[in-house]
Amino acid sequence: GDRGGDRGGDRGGDRGGDRRGQDAGRKVVVMNLPYSCRWQDLKDIFRTCGVTVIRADIVMGPDGRSKGMGTVIFETPEEAQRVITEMNGVEIDGRQIEIRMDRYA
Repeated sequence: GDRGGDRGGDRGGDRGGDRRGQDAGRKVVVMNLPYSCRWQDLKDIFRTCGVTVIRADIVMGPDGRSKGMGTVIFETPEEAQRVITEMNGVEIDGRQIEIRMDRYA
């Protein structure tokens, strides 16, 4: 059965202050990153999948050091999905990274 209909068709006009929803499906969370990994590295890692990275961020603690996780936004939801399929569980500097969709995007 298709539960369609209530997917909020065109909610036009709200592309301004509230970015929530704009990145839905295109944003992933990457966990268990090596602490040496910077956003530039994150971008390079995912570029090997042949996708377009719009933005990559490393989550920092109050001390300014990496928390070992980051977020990446891709051009399309298909690209985000492809990266999860191809890169989830891949080892970077001996650490197995975990990638999943950002539910809060």
